[in-house]
Amino acid sequence: MSSHPAITLEVQPLSRAAFAAFGDVIEASDAVEHFTINAGNTERYHDLADIEPGPDGRVIVSIFRGQARSLPFTVNMMERHPLASQAFIPMSGKPYLVVVAPAGAAPRAGELKVFLARGDQGVNYAAGVWHHPLLALDAVCDFIVIDRRGPGPNCDEVELDIPGIIAAA
Repeated sequence: MSSHPAITLEVQPLSRAAFAAFGDVIEASDAVEHFTINAGNTERYHDLADIEPGPDGRVIVSIFRGQARSLPFTVNMMERHPLASQAFIPMSGKPYLVVVAPAGAAPRAGELKVFLARGDQGVNYAAGVWHHPLLALDAVCDFIVIDRRGPGPNCDEVELDIPGIIAAA
């Protein structure tokens, strides 16, 4: 790691438009296709994420339990899954942070985007998109995770040359 000072990362609200370059926002919203089913008893918010299991992979569903993080938080590393997408859907109803960078070469701190996700918003990282592991805020939080099981290496991790600091959400 470099002796350069850390870069302050600003947090913005998670929205479909702001997150589009990194994947999908999973939420019940009037902005997505939705319709009534089950004799009018259920509203279906339809086809919210492009779940991609990659070559020879299959889609799996897991629960990840994220430990509470506090701010300020130092972002020293990022990871990506080059073969498949990875979706996180919160079960605890609490806000959490999403840190991403574009797919491609290892990111630099100045390329990181930080989003504050509400407890009713999930994210689906497109294959190859750099992201930080779970950043639950203030409490342990469970997430349904939809991702890939299959052959081949599907997790790359890199250490940032200069860290990023998330001071406040």
